[in-house]
Amino acid sequence: MSMHYLPPVKPSAIALGTFFNHGVELAVLTPLLGQTYQRAKLANTKEEFVRSQEATSAAVAWGTSLVGSALQSYGIGALINATGTLSYKGAAYLGGLVFVATSAPTFLTQLFSEKRPLNTVAVVATAKVFETVGLSLFLTWWGTRTNPFD
Repeated sequence: MSMHYLPPVKPSAIALGTFFNHGVELAVLTPLLGQTYQRAKLANTKEEFVRSQEATSAAVAWGTSLVGSALQSYGIGALINATGTLSYKGAAYLGGLVFVATSAPTFLTQLFSEKRPLNTVAVVATAKVFETVGLSLFLTWWGTRTNPFD
């Protein structure tokens, strides 16, 4: 008997899930990247912009978002495989549980302790719902099992 510490997930599911999740992340990061682009247009030279802190921050944000999207896609795919989820209803429940376990406490803190505006918290919460529930539905549609007969 062998133990699988890292369950296999179809590589195409990880790749497509990464693009799906990264697209959602970019929708949230667009204001940051949009301001950086405007600053680039105002910079005297391309070299000046490349050396700037804004360019570095945008590159780091984009890179970490891409890596985070890939890891989240693998994690959701592994959970789908490990739980044997085959239906969209099951995938929605699984994504909802992941959302509640990972993001809900942060949003409650932002609303009640930090007293952030409701619209700001709602936009980020909507993005996180797409990243969890939407991703699990998308991966269930695409398929995550390396061997479909597992």
